[in-house]
Amino acid sequence: MTATALLAIDWGTTTARAYRVDAAGGVLASREAPLGIQRVRDGDFAGALAQLLGDWQDDPAPRIACGMIGSRQGWVEAPYVACPAQLPDLAGGIVRVAEARLAIVPGVRTRDAYDVPDVMRGEETQLAGVVRARDERVLCALPGTHAKWACVDHGRLVDFVTFMTGEMWDVLLQHSILGRLVVPGPEGSVPGPAFARGVARGLGPGNIAHDAFGARTLALMGELEGHAIADWLSGVMIGREVRNARTWAQRHGYDGSRVRLVGADALVARYAATLAQADVAVDRADAHAAAFGLWRIAVVAGLVRTQPSPRRTRAA
Repeated sequence: MTATALLAIDWGTTTARAYRVDAAGGVLASREAPLGIQRVRDGDFAGALAQLLGDWQDDPAPRIACGMIGSRQGWVEAPYVACPAQLPDLAGGIVRVAEARLAIVPGVRTRDAYDVPDVMRGEETQLAGVVRARDERVLCALPGTHAKWACVDHGRLVDFVTFMTGEMWDVLLQHSILGRLVVPGPEGSVPGPAFARGVARGLGPGNIAHDAFGARTLALMGELEGHAIADWLSGVMIGREVRNARTWAQRHGYDGSRVRLVGADALVARYAATLAQADVAVDRADAHAAAFGLWRIAVVAGLVRTQPSPRRTRAA
């Protein structure tokens, strides 16, 4: 069996994922558990880590983690490094939990044109895994509850911006009048014509505070069925995010006609459909972006030694 060179952990708010990684950065095995920082009781992160690793607990390989585990609510706080940032900055900002033999990667901070701060934790590591030093001026989209868009040049994170699209969609449906007429649809249903119709609205000019009200008025007029309301609103909001993010990227001198899409779930599929509808070419990044990014940071930090291998997972 190939020896483990690194135990890499992507430890988020609700879920934690662990990977056994070889000396060439290839993923040997992975596992996940609902052990995100919000689900760890009484601050017992050591117990949660032991539960996540299971029979990997006795593996002597070095351990490295990214994500919300390094936040103020996590195990220990790993202070943000300033943007622009690259691999040596992330490696240099590592904070260690000695009793767990765990190195924690810092997040990254920036400020927008109005001097308002923005932050990320975990996404910087995914970007480290999907953009290489030879890649010039790559625009990346990382869907999520708080979606990130990032400009990366030759492996250097130049700038990024956050859109609270996912959280706002959930809040509007759960806690506003927009959700009153919603009828649940089939489990696992894929977005249909209502989503595409919403995307068309979102990609056009407008104001989201006005446009979102269409989720109610279209239903009241009998033009949108109850089970399609959530999809229509999702389309509007993701479409508007894509429109605004491309404008933001173009102000930075990045081509908004091609996007590297990072992730591997149903939400990413919605973004892929939206980008296609906007005539934007999509590069799909590898699903193990965080694991490979953690390996690259660990190499720079001197935690592991590299070994060439044709099996190494490559980014799109």
